[in-house]
Amino acid sequence: MARSRRRFLCSDCGAEQPQWAGQCPECGAWNTLEEIAQPAGSGGGRVGRGTEITTLAEVSTAPEPRLATGVAELDRVLGGGLVPGSVVLIGGEPGIGKSTLLLQTLAALSREHPALYATGEESLQQVALRGQRLGVADDAMKLMAETAVEEVVAAAERIRPRALVLDSVQTFHTAALGSAPGSVSQVRESAAQLVRLAKTTGMAVILVGHVTKEGHLAGPRVLEHMVDTVLYFESDQGSRYRVVRAVKNRFGAANELGVFAMAEDGLRQVRNPSSIFLSRHDQDVPGSAVLVTREGSRPLLLEVQALVADSAGSQPRRVAVGLDGSRLALLLAVLQRHGGISTAGEDVFLNVVGGVRVQETAGDLPALAAVLSSLRNRPLPRDSVVFGELGLAGEVRPVPGGEERLAEAAKHGFTRAVVPAKNAPRHGVAGMELHPVRRLEEAITALMG
Repeated sequence: MARSRRRFLCSDCGAEQPQWAGQCPECGAWNTLEEIAQPAGSGGGRVGRGTEITTLAEVSTAPEPRLATGVAELDRVLGGGLVPGSVVLIGGEPGIGKSTLLLQTLAALSREHPALYATGEESLQQVALRGQRLGVADDAMKLMAETAVEEVVAAAERIRPRALVLDSVQTFHTAALGSAPGSVSQVRESAAQLVRLAKTTGMAVILVGHVTKEGHLAGPRVLEHMVDTVLYFESDQGSRYRVVRAVKNRFGAANELGVFAMAEDGLRQVRNPSSIFLSRHDQDVPGSAVLVTREGSRPLLLEVQALVADSAGSQPRRVAVGLDGSRLALLLAVLQRHGGISTAGEDVFLNVVGGVRVQETAGDLPALAAVLSSLRNRPLPRDSVVFGELGLAGEVRPVPGGEERLAEAAKHGFTRAVVPAKNAPRHGVAGMELHPVRRLEEAITALMG
């Protein structure tokens, strides 16, 4: 009987260590080394197969046509559709709609191309019942309920689908390892076999991944490096809207955004997301400003709300939802230093309506505009938009895509804009009054009069 030797794998980076330690020597994470057993002599190395070597000039660079999924919002996030031979990893909280979206996507694909849906979490009857509810039960999509990666690979090589979905990668296992499904080694080796399948056959593979309590993809961090594209499914608690965000994409723009609405018959695409994230008030409301942000290649209008109130304690609170809290503290310090307006004895609460997180600096001016409006109890004009980055010296810096942002605002009926001077077009914007500013003092005057 073969003796087993001890190995330890890091659950964060997937690095292998010969002995346990409190900290992973590779990535520095604490308490992430997990023991797995491997029969002696089972992992001795791979035999070379005489891989062909070529020069860079001999490699064909003719672009392969992308595979349109039939779901325009998903195609936008992917950068125009699925790339043949690519591997996509999509994660999100349980029940958010990952399986629903992929079942709808594969059903649309199967009308023109062969497609295979392999599930390790549900039975075929459960998948068929969901397909019946979504109205796709009559489509020609192939189904299989299996948890062995070798069986899925064999079936895919036999029927040669253009797209393959595995739901979810944590439930699959390979016979080459004796550890339980979902362990670090099983997830890593199973994903490696599927990546190899995609690259050698040219089929597009989509993996569904679980997430941890912190909202990160479960399994070794190396899993995200192995795949070509990583998508996150996001939603606010109780909201019917779902956001698919690309955090990594080798074939398109990262941070691209797709918006869906959950309905009884599945996920529906939201063609104009600004209309759902932007609530136009019947009358002027203090503490509200409209931001034109940019998610990937798409300009998006969001409402930023602020509430400034007398602090009941000795330490005023600074709470930001949808914006970095430390960024809010920085902006308030710049406002005091260069604008002469102090919020030292006030609690400041900031919220980006709709649950969208603003990750760019264009939200600096709108955040301060909402704070000023609430502090002075003076509403901003309803038809005005604001965007721009604020420097520590009080200067207003330009942001990328200024003209596209202004065009999006004009399309939604906004007629006034406070923007960085370098973002103002030379010939202006039809039907819009522009207020280019270079310093914080100028911005306060343009906003509050």
